[in-house]
Amino acid sequence: MSGPGTNKLGGRLSTLQAALVVARRDFAAVLLSRSFVFFLLGPLFMLGVTLMASGVGQSVERSVSRPVLGVALPGADSAALRQAEGRLGVQLDEALPVLIALEASPGTTPEQLLQANASRASAVMTGSLDHPVLTGPSDLIAEWRGPVAVLAAEARSAVLAPYPEIRLAPTPNKAAAIDRVGRMRTAQSGQTLLFLLTMLLAGMVLSNLVEEKANKIIEVLAAAIPMDALFLGKLFAMLAISFVGIAVWGAAGATLLLAGGRSLADLTEPAVGWPLFIALGVIYFASAYLLLGSVFLTIGSMASTVREVQTLSMPVTMLQLLVFFFASFAMSNPGSPLELAAALVPFSSPYAMLARAAQEPELGQHLLAIGWQVAWVALFIRFGARLFRTRVMKSGPAGTHRRRWFRREAA
Repeated sequence: MSGPGTNKLGGRLSTLQAALVVARRDFAAVLLSRSFVFFLLGPLFMLGVTLMASGVGQSVERSVSRPVLGVALPGADSAALRQAEGRLGVQLDEALPVLIALEASPGTTPEQLLQANASRASAVMTGSLDHPVLTGPSDLIAEWRGPVAVLAAEARSAVLAPYPEIRLAPTPNKAAAIDRVGRMRTAQSGQTLLFLLTMLLAGMVLSNLVEEKANKIIEVLAAAIPMDALFLGKLFAMLAISFVGIAVWGAAGATLLLAGGRSLADLTEPAVGWPLFIALGVIYFASAYLLLGSVFLTIGSMASTVREVQTLSMPVTMLQLLVFFFASFAMSNPGSPLELAAALVPFSSPYAMLARAAQEPELGQHLLAIGWQVAWVALFIRFGARLFRTRVMKSGPAGTHRRRWFRREAA
């Protein structure tokens, strides 16, 4: 008769076979649980609220009129300024404020005029075209100083030359100049998304392990299969669960973005192209998740309560934040020793290399980076599995271990 730790022939399972058994068990248990459904709905709810808030903000921004400048100049100057506004408005678009004429009685100060028309005008222009005076909030009139000077100079011109018509000659997309600022934004967006997904999903390893330790399930599994297989099975099961969550969130997010008229075209295309950038993102996510997950799983083996998990995982979370900031800062200095260090440090390497994929088209560096990260993943998994085996096998009461030790001595 075969047991949970034996194959169909009655022999003991290998480490890989036992790991697959644990991975299938954990994957099915987590995927079919109600808590996982609510876990998936949480980010979708936040994404929906964010998109609605963004839409409302844009609607409010569009509904708010451009800032208004009240004009209280002599009749001829005011008419000339109006004509200049009509000529320059097409060229300068929204750089110019909206002008409205204000009637000022003799002896009225600019401050009084502004106070009387505060509901319409944000600032007022008095004096003359030769010596204009702006009265209003300091930051606003400082911003309008240049546009108003252009308007006044245009209004004072006796001979007005027609503006030349500019012919636009856009280059084909393949021959377009490299948009380094746009690629930097794409790299930053990719790094941020990779970090958020890794931190959000890696925590599932902790909660799953602590729950099984509390229910003594971990001790049953430890007695049936090798501890290394248990560690590997749990780690790769949570990675598979993470891909399920990313697929659900990605499909829902893409649907919402397309419904809102947005797409990847809003971001600058990465240097390696979108298909390869997404593929590299999946690989680097797996690398970052396995590295952090092995650390979290080792922490979970040392904790027996949720409070202990929070206490032990907090330093790791803070260090991971520092790693993210380090990789983000290094991204702004491509080719520098700092950026090279970020690509070599195991925990920051996935973030740094994803940023490189957005900024540089060379692919050979990614093959080397993936091999480098795989080596570190294997090392961390090996070390974590040994510590996991040591801690889990000693997870019982101290008196139990002493009794076992005395029995061995007596034998």
